[in-house]
Amino acid sequence: MNALKKIFGGDTRQFGMIFALVFLIVFFQILTGGITLTPENIINLFNGNSYILILAIGMVLVIIAGHIDLSVGSVAAFVGISVALIVRDWGVPSWVGILIGLLLGAIVGAWQGFWVAYIGIPAFIVTLAGMLLFRGLNQLLGKSNTIPVPGDFQTIGAGYLPEIGPDTGYNNLTLLLGLAAIAAIIWGELRRRKAAQALGADVDEMWVVVTRLVLICGAIAYATYLFATGRPGTSFPVPGIILAVLVLVYGFITSRTIVGRHIYAVGGNKHAAELSGVQAKRIDFLVMMNMSILAGLAGMIFVARSTASGPFDGVGWELDAIAAVFIGGAAVSGGVGTVVGSIVGGLVMALLNNGLQLMSVGADWTQIIKGLVLLVAVAFDVYNKSQGKRSITGLLLKNFGSKTETKAA
Repeated sequence: MNALKKIFGGDTRQFGMIFALVFLIVFFQILTGGITLTPENIINLFNGNSYILILAIGMVLVIIAGHIDLSVGSVAAFVGISVALIVRDWGVPSWVGILIGLLLGAIVGAWQGFWVAYIGIPAFIVTLAGMLLFRGLNQLLGKSNTIPVPGDFQTIGAGYLPEIGPDTGYNNLTLLLGLAAIAAIIWGELRRRKAAQALGADVDEMWVVVTRLVLICGAIAYATYLFATGRPGTSFPVPGIILAVLVLVYGFITSRTIVGRHIYAVGGNKHAAELSGVQAKRIDFLVMMNMSILAGLAGMIFVARSTASGPFDGVGWELDAIAAVFIGGAAVSGGVGTVVGSIVGGLVMALLNNGLQLMSVGADWTQIIKGLVLLVAVAFDVYNKSQGKRSITGLLLKNFGSKTETKAA
């Protein structure tokens, strides 16, 4: 146990989440006869849930700022069908359609952000109205029909890294991507250790650092192997590339920029933040607009993967995104949460969905189980915080974020 404390930090009683996650993976791997951790299933799991993970990135900023957004599913559906119609009827290239979709998302977000930030209407009410408004616009524009999209547009939702170089039996670009990720993790960890030593701060023993790196890099290497050995024509998916870029960008914004610190400050105590010079209205406007931009992107990725936009796109997406954020350690009251934590929460929900489907569990029991998992996960985190302990999610992610993120968790 002392070794675990050195590697992960914190109280050993807080390792329950780690063991529960490992148990969940092993549980589904055994009961599905080894299907869970096959290349085909992992690739499908990632492709099928990338849009929810993208929504979770935007939603965590909204929740950190002390708001909620119920309109993301409807906004995603509205942008998706609008872009499908524009590409089909206007004859514009797919990349132009994607840019128009992002612009539409920004306009929708500015509309909702205006009512929240400058009129003072609670985001719950504004986005509830938006959920109805943009769902209606989705069905009005599409006349409740499906609108197909061209093949080149489908790349952002169903594309894969291409095959290059010699025939190694693996997808070479995926291997290179995995090696680059491992190198970046090692370099970052050693760089942080060197910076801490230069400041005279306490650092972990080298064996602790090496063990931690072996565990993290081993997980990345295994995931790389799975993505690189899928059926011919598949590899690391393009939505995964988009998601990885967004995680890096928003992780940097929340932990290393003034805007990120202001979002945490507004969510923690809006009045105190304003007294400190933070422009709370501007922050509220930005997080609401950003959420709709990411919702538009998620909608386009889903349409691209589905090859067409339909009248029932986006139904229930807001609930999955909110669940991912709270499982990832965000606080209902605001001021707490991380981008990486929300991705972890989204992956937990994705694994639950995938595993239960592989076990042929009905939709009714799937919803019941997901609801119970959400309740227990949040209750467990709240209990630890009420006891003056570190958040479970904050503990797991302490070595992946900045000092700002760690303290916030």
